[in-house]
Amino acid sequence: MSAPPDRVRSFLFEQLDIRGAWVQLGGAWREMTVGRHYPEPVLELLGQLAGVTTLITANLKQAGRLTFQLRGDGDVSLLVMACDEQLRLRGMARTLKGINAPSVLAAGSLPALLGGGALTLTLDTADMRQPYQSHVPLQGETLAAVFEHYLAQSEQAPTRLWLAASREVAAGLFLQALPGAAARDADGWNRVQILADTVRADELLGLGAIKLIERLFPEEDVRVYDPRPVSYHCPYDPAKIHSMLRSVGRAECEAIIASHGEIRVHDDICNHEYVLDAAAVEALFK
Repeated sequence: MSAPPDRVRSFLFEQLDIRGAWVQLGGAWREMTVGRHYPEPVLELLGQLAGVTTLITANLKQAGRLTFQLRGDGDVSLLVMACDEQLRLRGMARTLKGINAPSVLAAGSLPALLGGGALTLTLDTADMRQPYQSHVPLQGETLAAVFEHYLAQSEQAPTRLWLAASREVAAGLFLQALPGAAARDADGWNRVQILADTVRADELLGLGAIKLIERLFPEEDVRVYDPRPVSYHCPYDPAKIHSMLRSVGRAECEAIIASHGEIRVHDDICNHEYVLDAAAVEALFK
């Protein structure tokens, strides 16, 4: 399957007061996982998280960076995904040491992989003095169920999600009933959910927004908005590493140089390696 363009599209059931959004990630998703060698179950979880993070960020009422962290005490200890108002993504997964081989980590439900844990949302906007954070326990057998529960609580609106990911593509479908939905059509929300529940993973990964909506909701009046591009954005940032090393202090840095001949810093979320020799450290503290 060839990877699609990276894009998200919002849509609206005009007669039902129900909104939706669809996302497919191709090149951006593959860039995020280059050199990572994640086992298949981890890859699938991270791809689903990339999809749902993009969908939620695209629907934010204010511009800002949204970050989700799922921490657990299982074989998968951490999933992180961040997306800003320009729909630029970055993310990573972390497993317990020694289980990165694809044959070791078996597929299973979300609780089987993450164990007990929590979902943390961080929203950072230009007009906030400090980022807003929210923590909730992980509740649900799937990543979609965890986020459905979170959104129903945080937004006080019934929400459904369908997520899928492969090594080539990550995709998702989002539906949410607006406050006036029941008054417009008492059966509308129930009907749309039943129709959407027929979607298959290969359709999420392979069909474009228009074809998917036509397949799932052929009798509904749906307005589809223009697509927005999504990209992977995790450039090298030596200044960040230099600032961190200055905070560690000259004596500690020189001790590492004396012991190892160089300082190596690995940026986990971007998968970049920074190497500084004695001359670079000397210049750092001038």
